[in-house]
Amino acid sequence: MNKIASFIVLSLLCQVALADSQIDLSKLKTFCSIGKQLSVLNGYKEAELLHHDGTGCLTHMWFGGDWPGYNKTVLRVYVDGEPRPSIEMEMGLGHGVGFDDTNAPWGSEKMGNTGYPSGVYNTFKIPFGNGIRVTAQRSKESPDGADFWWIVRGAENLPVTYAGVRLPESARLKLYKLENHVAQPLEEFALCDVKSAGALYQVTIAGQGLRDSGDWTDISFLEAIMRAYIDGEKEPTKLSSGLEDYFLGTYYFNRGLYANAVAGLTHLNARNHSFSAYRFHDTDPIFFQKGLRLTCRCGEELNGKLLNNAPPARFTTYAWIYQW
Repeated sequence: MNKIASFIVLSLLCQVALADSQIDLSKLKTFCSIGKQLSVLNGYKEAELLHHDGTGCLTHMWFGGDWPGYNKTVLRVYVDGEPRPSIEMEMGLGHGVGFDDTNAPWGSEKMGNTGYPSGVYNTFKIPFGNGIRVTAQRSKESPDGADFWWIVRGAENLPVTYAGVRLPESARLKLYKLENHVAQPLEEFALCDVKSAGALYQVTIAGQGLRDSGDWTDISFLEAIMRAYIDGEKEPTKLSSGLEDYFLGTYYFNRGLYANAVAGLTHLNARNHSFSAYRFHDTDPIFFQKGLRLTCRCGEELNGKLLNNAPPARFTTYAWIYQW
């Protein structure tokens, strides 16, 4: 390592140490809510799992239960008294899993599924300034009568760090969703279009090719390049050479399911040309100062021609963004 690189690394370490030294340890306090075998979701009502006033962040959520449509249960997080939740996610997709795939156990320190059909967890750091509420609501396709278990935990006055950098106190985690979007070959569509400063935290995509010719090219919509238009730039920063390698896979995910701290493939069905996968960016940061438009494409072109005859495809996407 040369002297300039050593100086940069040392400077970054000093900045992190200085930020940590400014934390008042006497103000840190853990809070928690648990539910044990409760039928709080009967009647399809929105049930409150946690309500906490103060300043801090959530640090852990875990959920258990067994009923038809469990993965369609809707979780909502209301921050600082907002009337509409900044985070509204399905149980499955919110934990990186599409198509109701029940593969388990798998996981990392951030997210996973340890059981069947439940035991999903996450350790997303969700900051709040004066209060936070977490609720759950069973999908209308699910019957009444099933018991529910949960753990929701956090810490007062705990700051949030990203890529070793302490985020500003105004930072909030928001979820942007695109649901059941049918994209035509070469169509470029946006997962989010944010008009502020912030950082990309995580991306989940569930996609399915809509052609069934019996040929391997029915899944070639995976040729898609992920693109980030940062701070209003006309030309994108290309984040991958294909959709599978954005999620650290290769050759259309030819080795099957996997999970690690950076990315994972949670579902793959070659017969109906479907997949779901997640990708974290907190150790591979994407910062922006004026905005971020994150896009995907249905297939790609090479030398002016559609590559590998990509079919139309249906996408549902979750993009998690820290904004300030």
